[in-house]
Amino acid sequence: MTDNAGRAVFTAAPSAVHAVRASAANWLEEVRPQWLRQLLVAAHEQLPAALQDDWAREARYVLRTRPPAAGLRVVHAWQTRTVLPLLATAWARKPSPELDRLDALHRTAAVTRITPDTWRSGLTPVLRRLYRSSYDYPAACAVARAGAAAWALANGHTPEQADEYGRRYAELSATANAEAFAEAHARALGGLLAHAYATDHDDGYAATYPGAQLRAVVAASGPGTQAAGDSPGACGPAPVPAILADGLLAVLREG
Repeated sequence: MTDNAGRAVFTAAPSAVHAVRASAANWLEEVRPQWLRQLLVAAHEQLPAALQDDWAREARYVLRTRPPAAGLRVVHAWQTRTVLPLLATAWARKPSPELDRLDALHRTAAVTRITPDTWRSGLTPVLRRLYRSSYDYPAACAVARAGAAAWALANGHTPEQADEYGRRYAELSATANAEAFAEAHARALGGLLAHAYATDHDDGYAATYPGAQLRAVVAASGPGTQAAGDSPGACGPAPVPAILADGLLAVLREG
């Protein structure tokens, strides 16, 4: 059986990119470097529809008044202030000490270079958990269960037997696929991100598809979480995409 649950997280979502570009009157075409364009497209598409236009206008203003400098300082600041705290909140029931180590690396990178091996060792366990958390396990399990049960029925099993067979098969299949999905992404991205961060290379970071990584953080963090410093109110927690998008603009404003 073919497993499709993880594909959407890692792809560049070209149809979504085209829709965003059309609505934003082509202003994203002029954004440089490429990694920033990818992040802006992904951040915009993940926002609730009611927030997209205002956010796009603010993003254009920020980029006109504070064009980003070369290098990845903005990325490191966004990771420490927004992305990693979101993951820490999402994983609060089972805290991840690897997040603290990766946070320290991003902070250190603001003042000095770090070797690729050090980056890789810090990134890989976090990436593994990120992509395991972002995997759509319920959907994969449902597909596997339905297919296995249908096979069992077609091969002479009773409906009760087929349902039990489907359940057991789905648990084994979905779990194995989720682990493979997470491991493949951790290995592939760990090396690419380590090299990009170690060299402070714009094009190298763009080659890691940062927009797809943003989508993975959204999927791993759930539909909403409380923004740092906010108190719960009648409107409820801020949606994860809004926290990521606004956090990106905040570090861009600082230049």
